[in-house]
Amino acid sequence: MAKKEIAISFLQLASSGKVKEAYERYVHSDFIHHNAYYKGDRETLLKGMEENSKQFPNKKYETLRALEEGNLVAVHGKVALSSDKIFSVIHLFRFKGDKIIEEWEGGQELLKDSPNENGIF
Repeated sequence: MAKKEIAISFLQLASSGKVKEAYERYVHSDFIHHNAYYKGDRETLLKGMEENSKQFPNKKYETLRALEEGNLVAVHGKVALSSDKIFSVIHLFRFKGDKIIEEWEGGQELLKDSPNENGIF
């Protein structure tokens, strides 16, 4: 399986509420991340993602684009927490072998009154 396929599968599983399964399959035991809202370790982000899944049980995730270069994968996706809370999210993953060992993310909310005619997707 290509690294970008692993990254996409991880995001789909985690977004569908199967966070532990996603981590067990795809995340390295020495994983670190750069999400400013959580401590930088594996377990803290896993718990945060599980809480998010409980808070938004009907969350929908769609991969729009994915790029792979060496041990890096970038994935641009669309996350709908509800019909009026939609985000564009970009994840950057660094791999060690076939496991995700490091992750960065950035996102922005879809604005109904955005002046940008191109949109965020």
